[in-house]
Amino acid sequence: MKGGYTGKILRVNLSTRTIGTIDTAKYEEFGGGHGIGSAIFFDLVGDQLPFEAFDPRNLIIMMASPFSGTFMPGSGRCEVQGMGPMLYPVEWFAHSNFGGRFTAQLKFAGWDGIVVEGAADDPVWINIVNDKVTIESAKGIWGMDTWDTQEEISRRVMPGLRYGEWAELARDQETTQSPAVVCCGPAGENRSRMGALLHGPGSQAALCGFGGVFGSKKLKAISAIGTGDVPIADPKAFMAARLWFRQFQWDVDNPREAERFGAGGPYALISGRPSGGNVLNRELPLTPARAAACASCPRGCRMRLATGDSNESVCAGTMVITVNGSVKFTRQGNDLMQKYGLGHWQLMPLLSYLEALHKKGILGKGKQIDTDLPLDRPGTFAYAEAVMRAIAYREGIGDDLAEACARFAKKIGRYDQDVNDGTLSLAYWGTANHYDPAIEAEWGFGSLLGERDLMLHQMSNYPIHWMAWSGDPYLTAEEVSRLYTDAMVPYQGDPFMVDHSDGPTGIYSDSKVKQVAWIKHYEKFWIGAGGFCGWRWPMCITNNTADRRGATPEAEPKFWNAVTGDNRTFADYMELGHKIYTLDRSIWTLQGRHRDMEVFPDYIYDRPSVGHDMTMYIDGRWQYAKGTGRTLDRAKVEDFKTRFYKFEGYNPENGYPKRDTLEKMNLGKVADLLQTRGKLG
Repeated sequence: MKGGYTGKILRVNLSTRTIGTIDTAKYEEFGGGHGIGSAIFFDLVGDQLPFEAFDPRNLIIMMASPFSGTFMPGSGRCEVQGMGPMLYPVEWFAHSNFGGRFTAQLKFAGWDGIVVEGAADDPVWINIVNDKVTIESAKGIWGMDTWDTQEEISRRVMPGLRYGEWAELARDQETTQSPAVVCCGPAGENRSRMGALLHGPGSQAALCGFGGVFGSKKLKAISAIGTGDVPIADPKAFMAARLWFRQFQWDVDNPREAERFGAGGPYALISGRPSGGNVLNRELPLTPARAAACASCPRGCRMRLATGDSNESVCAGTMVITVNGSVKFTRQGNDLMQKYGLGHWQLMPLLSYLEALHKKGILGKGKQIDTDLPLDRPGTFAYAEAVMRAIAYREGIGDDLAEACARFAKKIGRYDQDVNDGTLSLAYWGTANHYDPAIEAEWGFGSLLGERDLMLHQMSNYPIHWMAWSGDPYLTAEEVSRLYTDAMVPYQGDPFMVDHSDGPTGIYSDSKVKQVAWIKHYEKFWIGAGGFCGWRWPMCITNNTADRRGATPEAEPKFWNAVTGDNRTFADYMELGHKIYTLDRSIWTLQGRHRDMEVFPDYIYDRPSVGHDMTMYIDGRWQYAKGTGRTLDRAKVEDFKTRFYKFEGYNPENGYPKRDTLEKMNLGKVADLLQTRGKLG
């Protein structure tokens, strides 16, 4: 087996209580992570589709990458795959991911991933200690919140462990580490479609409802700890690459232009500054804190506070719950969300929707939709606690809220009205609107042509968005267009890929088709198969180098080839991303996907944009402009889709992958199954 892999994937069937292995080499052509997960899903259950997410046939696939357990920067993510019960109107084959140290420990234990099949009769958890794998009773753990669950399982796995001391796992196997545990909370136990998975105090697999899938399988947690290592094909080249990469990092000993890029505000999110992801500790008086990082990452975007709250939560995970006038209670409210195991990116639009319905006089005590929730007290800890408890335990109206936003709105008969007018701000397959599709079109198209919100923050919109919004961009719009697209191999040299105008070279252009394809391919290979963090990669620009060029596209193959022993180019790996995206799209096609379904809600097309500072080519010159008042043109969106399908090798009439496309990718068996179902492009 090549470097970076252990050679085996754990296979656990909860229905039969059997444990087996899958040979990683069988799926080596898919890279790792998401690619291998998609291929395994197709092989094991593809011919049984469609079925529902809470069906025991659904799989939970949790994959590491060749980089997991190495010190490749920003590669500590764990890819989670299976059918997502949160998604709407179809529970698409989906993915989420989380950071921390779970994949590192999984690899140290000797496993490239884990596939969970079936469902247990009684609550269980899976215990992985090197090669020893057992299915344990979750008696006494089922019902615990996510934090208590992890502590209790750690005590059961290593009862004598004390912080900073060596502990013996087995004969001649010692470690100072504690088990890495991922679990569902009460929300997942009760099969909430909003149920998240949590690892550590704040690392969520927030989207798609995989906590609910854990609950449907009576699976409380998976724990992994190992004392092995990860083979590196060329250690010298890997070390050289790691030292070379230092030039792109935030240098804590000599922070370049620190006052400009590190003092807070939007630059904290994009500059690589340690602890930049926690948005609740930026104003005086600061709470004493230190940076925290996922395994292998030198950035350390997380934060551990002396007060013990808001630890390791980032971005939306620190601010979904807002308690008026109290940072302390805001932090504790968001911690409660983590303990219940509620996905923050679905809870956010749901809370806004409840408040909107209450203001309209529709929802509340004695109203058309009757509830005892204290909706007259928004912005209080009591309100947040009451709503989250109701959802997690399906109490009262919480039984309907636990079905997540789209199905709740459908249940009360308001889905079409409230989604199309924007009262309920969903945009892509039941997930919340994020960045404005009318301006940052690559985010909108990339999400719509996937299965959930894209959530890849280092794609072009994010650094540009925040850099320009600051009012003091460190690059001109023309410089951004050149540097970004220089990095976008194999489509480099087309600056209009980052034109966010609605002119002939803008958001409906062939250049934008190429950018969206680049994003989907990068997402599927480097982010998904490589376990990369979307807050770290791709790095097309950076403020940490003198010329502002980022590490992409040189870094990715430099590291991959050193670890695995491969000798391929960035463009080669991007084509593998195209292959993985095509496989995913084939699975969605088996579930019923058609191009006619890939449309935005009416409000996305019709509501004038408030505008956002982005790179736009207007009247023959590059500039930062907002696009205020812009609306999306339905006919132009449909034409964009047609050209995108053709570009990717899909049938433009329905969006189905074509046989010649699949066979060129060594996916002939996928083409055969699609043909038997009458869904071959």
